[in-house]
Amino acid sequence: MSDVATVESDGLARVAAASTLAELRAVEQELVGGKRSGLAALNSRLGQLPIEERKEAGRAVNAARARVEAAIAERAEKLAAVEREARLEAERLDLTEVLERRRAVAGHRHLVTQARDELEDLFVAMGYEVAEGPEVETDWYNFEALNMPPAHPARSMWDTLYVKLGAPESTLLRTHTSPVQIRVMQRQAPPIYVVAPGRCYRRDTPDARHLPVFHQIEGLVVDRGITFGDLAGTIEAFTGAYFGPTIHSRLRPSFFPFTEPSAEFEVSCIFCEGRGCRVCSQSGWIELGGCGMVDPNVLDAVGIDAEEYSGFAFGFGIDRCAMMRHDIDDIRHFIANDIRFLEQF
Repeated sequence: MSDVATVESDGLARVAAASTLAELRAVEQELVGGKRSGLAALNSRLGQLPIEERKEAGRAVNAARARVEAAIAERAEKLAAVEREARLEAERLDLTEVLERRRAVAGHRHLVTQARDELEDLFVAMGYEVAEGPEVETDWYNFEALNMPPAHPARSMWDTLYVKLGAPESTLLRTHTSPVQIRVMQRQAPPIYVVAPGRCYRRDTPDARHLPVFHQIEGLVVDRGITFGDLAGTIEAFTGAYFGPTIHSRLRPSFFPFTEPSAEFEVSCIFCEGRGCRVCSQSGWIELGGCGMVDPNVLDAVGIDAEEYSGFAFGFGIDRCAMMRHDIDDIRHFIANDIRFLEQF
């Protein structure tokens, strides 16, 4: 019995002295591990005792083993916690970009948000209302109502992100904010003067000028007697108000399925004011967006009499406007969250 007490006390002391899990496992092997462990040796000696002493000695050995194993488990838990804390501290990364003394400084609106707010204010001052709509749309609002029925070749102009909802390819992330114009015409009789800003989505590979998530603002006017001249005048008024009185616009023939006639509109280069530079490839002009007279098929789709009313629509990128105004060469800066870039605006 004295041997049992000695083996147990020595074992508990060695368990308490183990400073790492590896040391503890070595001690565990020597104390309770194999046939050569201390407690195993005591078990092998039980057969040498008289029968009347054997049972009591066996209980003593088993109790000692239980206390040693409990001490090993408790010590292992503590050592594992210590080693885990040490590993976390060693692997910790300091991702702080803002100095401690500046953490109380309030932030500000993102540059794209600033551009959107300014464009909204500009068009509201021109007599427009701001309209919004869902970013997850049906195929009918995003394509069919805009004169693009299924299998129409013009659909290839948009790399669409479809949502697994309803019938295949019936629900999608809107590729432009034109569906908002359809919803406005459905619920409101002419005259209609609205702009629709918001996020859009396309399967674009990110590069200096493209992102799969970007921002557009589109305008729609439907009223009696609206002409292409009204569209050209509106684009010119916007250009001067946003970019400055020395910047002007021009229209080039183009194609869009929801407008006829259609045009691309360009503004004189804001960096050289039309004289020609590397930014505008010496042309003096920078393309900004698309526009045109609303196709009669679009008016028919929403129940507006195309014989009585006419209208025009236009659209361009909010991100593009911000890039042009502030001479930003890569649209990816807007989503990189680099505090050094964001603090400049």
